[in-house]
Amino acid sequence: MKKIALLALSCLLSSTSIFAQITPAPSPGAAISQVVGVTKISIDYSRPSLKGREIFGKLIPFDKVYRTGANGATKIETTGDITVQGQTLKAGKYAIMSIPNQANWTIIFSKNLNVNEQSYNQSDDVLRVTARPQDISTVETLTFDFSDIKDDAASLNFSWEKTKVTLTIGVDNAAAIENAVNQKNNEASNTFQQAADYMLQKGMDLNKALSLVDKSLGLNENFRNNWIKAQILDKLGKPSDALGFALKSQALGSGDGSYQFFKDAIEKGISSIKAKIPAIPTAPETPKKKKS
Repeated sequence: MKKIALLALSCLLSSTSIFAQITPAPSPGAAISQVVGVTKISIDYSRPSLKGREIFGKLIPFDKVYRTGANGATKIETTGDITVQGQTLKAGKYAIMSIPNQANWTIIFSKNLNVNEQSYNQSDDVLRVTARPQDISTVETLTFDFSDIKDDAASLNFSWEKTKVTLTIGVDNAAAIENAVNQKNNEASNTFQQAADYMLQKGMDLNKALSLVDKSLGLNENFRNNWIKAQILDKLGKPSDALGFALKSQALGSGDGSYQFFKDAIEKGISSIKAKIPAIPTAPETPKKKKS
């Protein structure tokens, strides 16, 4: 009997789970995204409907924090830094909260992605901006959309009932492109660096390893690729050339947190390289003539 009861309970839980997945949600989820310049901006939200209700100032009171949607917090994600109403919002993912008002809305970007009206804490705010609401024809279901798309700007609109709130979004394409190039260069630099280090450690073609580490240095100079080049030059019998790169590696390492793992080896290596450099002979002193 116990096994039958457990089986029945399992079937009930399973059927309940399936039922929950196939019934329409009162406020269905939605997602939109827009590329502005080279930056992708995405909105993930739920869409409540009027259903004959009065919303702003009634169901949703003025001057109180509102989740700007239904169910979970509405979220915005941006792949690059943007401006909202002229103020900077760093690349990342945030919850959008708001404080509706007849004259001005306050739009809040919170780092707490699970925030709601009860758990909201202003200390989690990353950015606050204001926007003047516009009167529009009735919109039955809450809608986010982008409009006025340009190479470096767009409008992000929130519309519901007879209210529309618009935020001006801006992007810095030059900075975004530079960041993308730097990221690609860093990735390529690391690839060349790893290949050169592997060939060095395995005693393979040192001239090829030198060519690879030079490519790494040309893309992104750091203490590690300088140290790799110093070791290659040392093994090629060029300690005088190696010393300069070893000392530069040491200097660059002071600003890198991972340097501590290489510090002892680099310091010992510098001492070893210095020992291989012939001392420059000093000219003998010319004896002073005695005064007669």
